[in-house]
Amino acid sequence: MPIREVLALVLLGAIWGASFMFMRVAAPEFGIFALVEVRTVLATLVLLPVVLLKKQQGDMRRFFWPIFAIGAINTAIPFALFNYASLHLEAGVNAILNATAPMFGAMVAFIWLHERLSKIAVAGLGLGFVGVFVISEQKVSGGQLSAVPIVAACLATCCYGIAACMMKRWLTGAQPLAVATGSQAVASVLLFPLAVMEWPQTMPSANAWTNAVALAVAGTGIAYILYFHLISAVGPSKAITVAYLVPLFAIVWGLIFLREAMSLQTLIGGACILSGVAMTTGITKLFGRRGFAPAK
Repeated sequence: MPIREVLALVLLGAIWGASFMFMRVAAPEFGIFALVEVRTVLATLVLLPVVLLKKQQGDMRRFFWPIFAIGAINTAIPFALFNYASLHLEAGVNAILNATAPMFGAMVAFIWLHERLSKIAVAGLGLGFVGVFVISEQKVSGGQLSAVPIVAACLATCCYGIAACMMKRWLTGAQPLAVATGSQAVASVLLFPLAVMEWPQTMPSANAWTNAVALAVAGTGIAYILYFHLISAVGPSKAITVAYLVPLFAIVWGLIFLREAMSLQTLIGGACILSGVAMTTGITKLFGRRGFAPAK
């Protein structure tokens, strides 16, 4: 992988890792649905000019109904669920649970698309869910919180897995950036009534607004552009490895800016999840056989 793309991959991991910190700060003041509304509206405003510049807006009309469904399943619902989870879980824990998305994607693809699962992939699923249990057991049995926020985060990642299969089934041939832009716009429309009902009576602080704008502009708009650049430059199998950087950066940002501590049990659970995802997605085979190509 050329050094420029390696740096882009690290930058994307840092941005997406910071997104969980942004949610952690902004969600308590904005509320669950108002924050999603701010995020999706601003992200649409960032992404739409790029789509128009690339003349990809035709795909937003051509694939309207599939994009509408993706807007609900891949954006509106999981964004709201993660905002709820952010009210109760540390940024690093949320990011670790978010990393289970490829596992849910593999399960849904097996059930719906009849894709095969190797023995290693099945073992990876088991190991990943052991990791979720390890994290949940510590949080719940220690009396820190109920299992509901953890279930909410897992439901959000399950939505991502379902959406990935929906895109494979119904959006083959559509430009990914057009799909991402359309899904943000759809989510903003779907959640607008709830956002109006929930809009905070007291204006959120400047700090909350800064984090909300950063979540929308950097964590959603710029991050999508960077991610799709990586897919076109190095291919999806290498671009998806950003999933392993996101929890690491989320933990680091949480430690530095939010003074969040990670227990040994949480780190062990996170290691189980990331190892399970690597086994499920075949990343271990990718790096074991190919490695990184030197920059040309």
